Amino acid sequence: MRFFLKKKTIAFILNYAPHYRLHIYKKLGEVLNADFYFGNKVNGNIKKINYEYLPSFKSELKTISFNKFSWLIGWYKIFRKKYSIIILTGDPQILSNWLLLIISKTTNTKVFLHTHGWYGREKLITKTIKKTYYKLSDGLLLYGERAKSLMINEGFDPKYLHVIYNNLDYENQVLIRKTITKDNLYKSLFNNNNPVLIFIGRLTYAKKLDLLIEAQIILENKNLSVNLVFIGEGEAEINLRNKVDISMIDRVCFLGSIYEEQMIAPYLYHADLCVSPGFVGLTAMHSLAYGTPVITHNNFSNQVPEFEAIKEGITGVFFEEDNVNSLVDKIYDWLVSVKDREVIREYCFKEIEEKWNIESQSKIMTSILK
Repeated sequence: MRFFLKKKTIAFILNYAPHYRLHIYKKLGEVLNADFYFGNKVNGNIKKINYEYLPSFKSELKTISFNKFSWLIGWYKIFRKKYSIIILTGDPQILSNWLLLIISKTTNTKVFLHTHGWYGREKLITKTIKKTYYKLSDGLLLYGERAKSLMINEGFDPKYLHVIYNNLDYENQVLIRKTITKDNLYKSLFNNNNPVLIFIGRLTYAKKLDLLIEAQIILENKNLSVNLVFIGEGEAEINLRNKVDISMIDRVCFLGSIYEEQMIAPYLYHADLCVSPGFVGLTAMHSLAYGTPVITHNNFSNQVPEFEAIKEGITGVFFEEDNVNSLVDKIYDWLVSVKDREVIREYCFKEIEEKWNIESQSKIMTSILK
């Protein structure tokens, strides 16, 4: 239901438009009657939204970059349109946002920052910059509860901290999920019945995927053979391919980037575990939506908020960061213990359905912004 029926009073000015956010931007454009503006700087190898499918898209802003900092050209013209509320990317390295925040204090425009907030690893100078930046806003839209808790401990007023969670296109995923039937997808791919460990996302060094390849070899020595599947591309791919043991070559599959959800779904659904040895991010959302539990590391200061969807022993487990033997033990214990796969699948579904979905986020944002 729209609560702004006439004039559009909300604008999103964001640094980039990743393809996987199309569904949430489209939904928010409808329920908030909002306009969207995006910076045009390419963000790594993340595919950009096709703006033809986003009716509330207004324009792209040229981005000037220097070192780690950036400036969005054209933000002031948007500001002069006199939107009542503006939502910005909460990155203090976007210098144009600082000026917009400062100028907004002389007007009736409220500005919210959409941000990860606190990680728990911030040093003094980072804390000072973040506190100054965040307190210029009228509120923060946070991805997770841990960040809110840490920020309250840092002296932030709880009433300005709003947890809206994160999500992928869960409505569509549910529809696709209902069409999936149990088959021999992995038996056909690997010609064996081994458990399957999967990773989906960008193949970057920060994800520490080499630990997964090392774990496969150690598990083999513990008389547990597993298959590995990687969906995605990235800077670490060549290195990962070179790390695959020659004896395991037939049990490791690099599928490359797949953007069609109907093609991704069976791979996630039929896997036994999704493993992200570095930070987990939206990989957790994707895997849990198809009922596959997730393993990632336990140093939450080096995680991103989506790790909160992993409930120990229920929707996944945590291993000791950077410790391949700990990773092996967690994988081994999960796979050899007696677990009802369909019960675990339902736990995963329930976690996403409770808060990590588009309906939940749009309702929370509606209640905040109106």
